[in-house]
Amino acid sequence: MRKPRIALLATGGTIAGTAGSATDTSGYTAGQLGADALIAAVPQLASLARLSAEQLFNIDSKDMTPQHWLMLSRRVQALADDPAVDGVVITHGTDTLEETAYFLQITLAASKPVVMTAAMRPATALSADGPLNLYQAVALACRPAAGRAGVLAVLGDRILPADTIAKRHPSAVDAFTHAGALTTLASDAALQALAPRRNSRIALPPEVQMLPAVELLTVAAGSSPALARALASAGLSGGVAGVVLALPGNASLPEAWLPALEELPPTVPLVLASRCGGGIGRQRANAPANWLDAGALDPLKARVRLIAGLGAGLRGARLRRWFERG
Repeated sequence: MRKPRIALLATGGTIAGTAGSATDTSGYTAGQLGADALIAAVPQLASLARLSAEQLFNIDSKDMTPQHWLMLSRRVQALADDPAVDGVVITHGTDTLEETAYFLQITLAASKPVVMTAAMRPATALSADGPLNLYQAVALACRPAAGRAGVLAVLGDRILPADTIAKRHPSAVDAFTHAGALTTLASDAALQALAPRRNSRIALPPEVQMLPAVELLTVAAGSSPALARALASAGLSGGVAGVVLALPGNASLPEAWLPALEELPPTVPLVLASRCGGGIGRQRANAPANWLDAGALDPLKARVRLIAGLGAGLRGARLRRWFERG
């Protein structure tokens, strides 16, 4: 029986991190091991698939940028289009995994499995979680049914869809929410039920080499609208292409912020998102045309969606429809 051919893309993170002691799970340096070393640490992978490894970059995921997303998305798309590849596995850091996963979800047109994985403990730690996560990610990428489920992540015996994945603890091994999660023993039917809506994806033109700058502000009780005025100035100068606000409650905007936000150029979209991380934001009556609702998206995913939409050239009513489909 032919083994599936799985392409492994390594990008760094804690899964590739090392520390001076096997008992040190916090004072490590991320992104130290290469893709070949990750594979060598799990010899059981050879029983699952024929693996090819590629080190796309090797960084701590806190240093991940939209330009890394763009490079990764295009490389994954090329591999997914290759008839010699049956699935793609991506190793990544946990800190920004949810942002990368969502970007891939909305920019890839792939019918083959795309599975991300990561670790909360470095590779040198006692009971490191990376090796089993990697094994389970490759096992999932070998299942054709996973190709109809959108971008997935495997962490701690769970399969997490890109639409709902969120890190909610800085250091616990079980750091991610379980919203929409399946166990790694999930059936093919359960995987297929995760399939994202077809109209939730967008194509980035090949000539796009730089993604637009979109800033995210968290608004707390008494936050100064001076921050909004600074962004309005940056928007006028062309330094900011879009703004996302993480707002309290039902994306409720403090009245003191209104005058500053109305200074935003009409060409700079403003997305109102709830910092609660769920629910549906409420559109303000008589809001300016460039104000958009994040809907059920949390602020991080709203920013990713705005970056992708602007990068694809959406503006005005087309950008608004893009968010309504989210």
